[in-house]
Amino acid sequence: MTTTGSSARRDDIDALIIGAGPSGVTAARLLAESGFRVTVLEQGDWPDVADYPSDKPERDLLIAGPWNPNPNHRHRPSDYPVNDSDSDVHPLMFNGVGGSSVLFWAEWPRMIPSDFRVRTLDGIADDWPLTYEDLQPYYEAVDEMIGVSGLGGNVAYPPGYVPPQPPLPIGRIGRLAAEGMNKLGIGWWPGTSAILSQSTGSRGACARWGTCGSGCPEGAKASFDVAMWPGALAAGVNLVTGARVREITVSDQGLATGATWIDREGVERHTSAPVVIVCANGVGTPRLLQLSTSPLFPDGLANSSGYVGRNLMMHPVATVLGEYEQELEPWLGPESHPVWSMHFAETDLSRGFHRGAKWTAVVLQGPVGLLQRFAELPLAERSGPAGHALVERLHGRSFEISASIEDLPDLDNRVTLDPDLVDSDGIPAPKIHYRMSDESRRALDWNLDRIVEVHEAAGAISTKRVDFAGETGWHLLGTARCGNDPATSVVDGYGRSHDVPNLYIFDGSVFVTSSAVNPTPTITAFALRATEHLIETAASQRTPL
Repeated sequence: MTTTGSSARRDDIDALIIGAGPSGVTAARLLAESGFRVTVLEQGDWPDVADYPSDKPERDLLIAGPWNPNPNHRHRPSDYPVNDSDSDVHPLMFNGVGGSSVLFWAEWPRMIPSDFRVRTLDGIADDWPLTYEDLQPYYEAVDEMIGVSGLGGNVAYPPGYVPPQPPLPIGRIGRLAAEGMNKLGIGWWPGTSAILSQSTGSRGACARWGTCGSGCPEGAKASFDVAMWPGALAAGVNLVTGARVREITVSDQGLATGATWIDREGVERHTSAPVVIVCANGVGTPRLLQLSTSPLFPDGLANSSGYVGRNLMMHPVATVLGEYEQELEPWLGPESHPVWSMHFAETDLSRGFHRGAKWTAVVLQGPVGLLQRFAELPLAERSGPAGHALVERLHGRSFEISASIEDLPDLDNRVTLDPDLVDSDGIPAPKIHYRMSDESRRALDWNLDRIVEVHEAAGAISTKRVDFAGETGWHLLGTARCGNDPATSVVDGYGRSHDVPNLYIFDGSVFVTSSAVNPTPTITAFALRATEHLIETAASQRTPL
């Protein structure tokens, strides 16, 4: 049942989940299918496919405003402001059913085995309390649940990794990128995408709109409102939209008792539950935990370690634009990931930095996006006749290759509560403190130099570096990390709080290290594994009710 604006006071529920994005719905669906009574509180709304910018002539204008990935530009009723004045990277997110997957590009790479053992292998950061092998069956299960396309045999992974659907076409852009990498001996692979290459149920196969990042009008992209929520609702999950959670409440014994939340009319409500699961992303989760103070938890809920909000990782990204003489058909999707490379994903200290990067070929959609790549030019050189000439020259004959850098944890990169800024309900907003490390900058420079070489080897007649590092904070990780030691982590390897045994966190906050890849496959695999463990140990679960 879906309810909006109701009290959602269902004291007979078995689990309360905060956040209806990928991890929240993955947990909700498995719990409900296992017989648990589940309520999910979501501060956003159901996204309406008819409103997506992707198939509209004014797409670029909509992306700049009501569909902007930056909540500080979007200003929807469901959004809260974020003070990012002290951050090198602006956090991006979407509040609504399906979470940020509504606007993601559907790149679907798993973390590689070494990503879980960075301390052991490289002597930096920390190891995860689990391994790639622990997550592998859950990676596979989520792939099947949402429909993932790709080509098996990628040597970046252990043998046996075969996506359930055939790969999407790599197109002219993918061919050129592959040719350039082949000439330099750099390994690449066709994209693994959370996009259907074959129709499944009510979802159509990819029609190659090439506008994945502004909502898929075909339903082929596995945004979790489309790919996971129908199954969760069918299993009986109770979803409440327009519900902004202000605090997780606790008993005198220090157990979570539910959540206090505010509906769209400004009415404060409370939902009681014996188990609370937080899935509010790497900014929203530490914000909520820090809001949930009490005599037992004066520094924030589940924060005896002091690690809540710390170690924020956001994957700095930059690209190289390559100009070519031939027509490249950049309007044919997918928007990103026709080919990708993990060739430089692991540490080689001769490069001057630890860990590495994921490379991704990226199409350029529309003249506005193209002109944004030249924002450093005087206005007269990128508008009017000069702007038209620039677009005429490059549109259809250029594409980018991006480098996403593994962002190493730093205690000083963190989420705190802003002392002055509040949301529309008067709740303190989060403040981001984030500085890109010198090591990350060296990694970006080194990888961009190699990408220039790839474009040149592929026949580019010009190249241009584009620094989007400050505008690419989609991946919000590490602010309530998992670990075996309660002194240096917030939750254990199954997402259970060390301090509050009936409080769980399943989103990207739990990441110990960031890897260089997009995190949603790992977030959902972690959530599925953790939920299964919660179900298996339910008989011994401590609760206040």
